[in-house]
Amino acid sequence: MEELAALGQGFSVALTPANIVLMFAGIILGVLIGVLPGLGGANGVAILLPLTFTMNPTSAIILLSCIYWGALFGGAITSILFNIPGEPWSVATTFDGYPMAQQGKAAEALTAAFTASFFGALVAVLIITFLAPVLAKFALEFGPAEFFAVQLLTFASFVGLSKEPPAKTLASMMLGFSLAAVGLDSVTGQLRMTFEQPQLLKGFSFLVAVIGLFGIGEILQTMEEGLAFRGKSARITLGVVLQTWGRMFSYWRTFLRSAFVGCWMGITPGGATPASFMSYGLARRASKNPQNYGKGEIDGVIAPETANNAAGTAALLPMLTLGIPGSPTAAVLLGGLLIWGLQPGPMLFVEQKDFVWGLIASMYLGNIVGLIVVLTTVPWWAAILRIPFTIIGPVIIVICAIGAYTVNNAMFDVWTMLFFGLLGYLFKKLKYPLAPLVLALVLGDMAESSFRQAMLISQGSLAILWSNPLVGGISTIALGLLLWPLWGAAKNWARQRELRAGG
Repeated sequence: MEELAALGQGFSVALTPANIVLMFAGIILGVLIGVLPGLGGANGVAILLPLTFTMNPTSAIILLSCIYWGALFGGAITSILFNIPGEPWSVATTFDGYPMAQQGKAAEALTAAFTASFFGALVAVLIITFLAPVLAKFALEFGPAEFFAVQLLTFASFVGLSKEPPAKTLASMMLGFSLAAVGLDSVTGQLRMTFEQPQLLKGFSFLVAVIGLFGIGEILQTMEEGLAFRGKSARITLGVVLQTWGRMFSYWRTFLRSAFVGCWMGITPGGATPASFMSYGLARRASKNPQNYGKGEIDGVIAPETANNAAGTAALLPMLTLGIPGSPTAAVLLGGLLIWGLQPGPMLFVEQKDFVWGLIASMYLGNIVGLIVVLTTVPWWAAILRIPFTIIGPVIIVICAIGAYTVNNAMFDVWTMLFFGLLGYLFKKLKYPLAPLVLALVLGDMAESSFRQAMLISQGSLAILWSNPLVGGISTIALGLLLWPLWGAAKNWARQRELRAGG
């Protein structure tokens, strides 16, 4: 009941006229970002974060989170109408969404996608509402060793659970740690890797880095590949919506299964993209007609859209309660909280109750607003895609440059943005994951501080990481995940050896 009372207070914070306007503005901007390939939730939030510097933190986070919800909704539009995923997590939606559009069922497919997105996000927000306070109270018992163990678990999860080669994930993460170390050492006062450049005394600005990595890097690759939009337009009527909703009740198992998978992959650092593919595969396996998948099966639209929205929303749970982002977008939002002077973690629920519960309330409202907006404005977004990307791309680059400049009103940040943009472009060309780099860039200083504090307390003994069952359990799981790829490689080597011996 305490959570419901706090949520009611949060609704009173979120339901001010100014915040409602920001919700609609954020959803519309987010859908636009989701529709335009080459952008995405993390990119859009990073590019538009400087606009929030003059706002109070609650209004700012409401705007940015609604941009994220809009992007989660918008990615389905291009996937279904044009067979072009607006977001990486929308790839699985193209498998059955686009065939439905080709069969003249575009409105039905879009309605199913938007409704599934709404349901997935709603389940995740309910979990955040009732689980976040419990997790925050539990985390109040954490000391430096416990926080470092949790951060180590996050880093190890990216290595052990990532679909990318472990070596590439580690290389990306190590580069992120190196970039996070640039600047003045807060403990010793020593300069680290500043190369006599006074602009680097404070280190690289996280916001400038993510604008370059996501915004510029994505745009450069998209412009190189070129885009030509060909597809079907759609108009969603009330009759189609009601008819589709009537059919969707029979897919309740898919909804629940996909929401569970999405929430789990969001809370752990699995991510929305793996969640969407996993849910699609599970739905196909559980179907009585698996041969119909890929030919326009509505179940194949419901499963990935439910999972990716659940994962994208649930990723905010570890960010708010532990200060550990569960996705690149959550990492960008974490950087925003730090810029606004807020420290994510368990004390946030004690010191900033209005902020936390205003954000959670805005998740409910933003999800409803998003469903209404996308159901009523699909033809507009389809029309925007008729604009040549040779026009849209340079406009986005200019917006990125303005956003980077406004961080410190310095041209140095624009050049830094371009450097990170080229780095992001190279990472994508060489198929290196960006998420571990961003995670290390955000958490590098925090993990270093926690580790050094723990070492001071224990007088340099690593045994403090196994000093009690809680920290010992987390540290052991982290090491297990870190070594998991080696176990898999050893099993493959043994299997190949047996095959060679048998042959």
